[in-house]
Amino acid sequence: MRSLIVHNIGSGFGSNAIFEFERELVGRGDECVLRSLGREVPAANALGDAEDFDLVVISGGDGTVTNALYALRNRAVPTCVFPSGTANLLFANLGNASEPASIAAACLARQTCPIDLGELRWVTEDGTATSMGFGIMSGMGFDAQLMGSAAAGKRALGEAAYFTAVLANLKPTVSTFTITVDDRVYMRDGISCIVANTAMVQGDINLLPGCTMDDGLLDVMVLATTDAVQLLLPIVAGIIDPMGSILGRPRLERFSGSRIKVESSVPLPIQRDGDVIDGLMRGYEAHCLPASNPIIVDEHSPYYRKG
Repeated sequence: MRSLIVHNIGSGFGSNAIFEFERELVGRGDECVLRSLGREVPAANALGDAEDFDLVVISGGDGTVTNALYALRNRAVPTCVFPSGTANLLFANLGNASEPASIAAACLARQTCPIDLGELRWVTEDGTATSMGFGIMSGMGFDAQLMGSAAAGKRALGEAAYFTAVLANLKPTVSTFTITVDDRVYMRDGISCIVANTAMVQGDINLLPGCTMDDGLLDVMVLATTDAVQLLLPIVAGIIDPMGSILGRPRLERFSGSRIKVESSVPLPIQRDGDVIDGLMRGYEAHCLPASNPIIVDEHSPYYRKG
């Protein structure tokens, strides 16, 4: 088997788990190529010859993984997501066992599931049309403010950096969002409008029960609140009822569709899978890329299908 590992050496806390995984993956007669990423090496540059390999492994945080999956979209290359970042939410949503040996065993078994990606499109202030992929969720407003505040402390504090960021942003900007979902238009006031491909976050809390990466849809949620303190209600509900089957998600309104357009009454920051996009914007479009990537899954994953 010929394998390609694309590893972001700057992700997370610099764990060497990827090398333990490589030892478990490679057997006699196998070939494994390891390519390291840095800020100056986009994931797409390391994946130009991906079709020459039987398996591609993407090792890094959610931003690295999403960039790589977007570069691999619709190329039919079996891909393994290896969790080397801070939060590793896309890997958590896949539900695979997290030990390096278990991930290697899943790669050798070669069971895949075609998952969806989301694609963002927007026009910058100078008129440049831009597109990017997202695997988990993109958001406009308070969530992007939190990601921006947390960025500096992620390496030192890990996931605790996000909670510190909440305390630093107790009075977020309230906007009127105009949301077009498959040609239906809604107007809502809130501090954040999030478009999700999947929605389980830290603490195994599923913000949008039933939101999955294989349904060909994106889910939109509006956080209808005016300050960070009011976030306690949906957070507490999530802690008590992680799957949302009993308490639901108070202060979160939800829509679903394959094509989404979000416009804000005031310029706001936008984040994509935890990475904040430079500048403030008044809107963007998102659409689903259905079944765009065959992803390695194991028997622990809700996306695993026997046979």
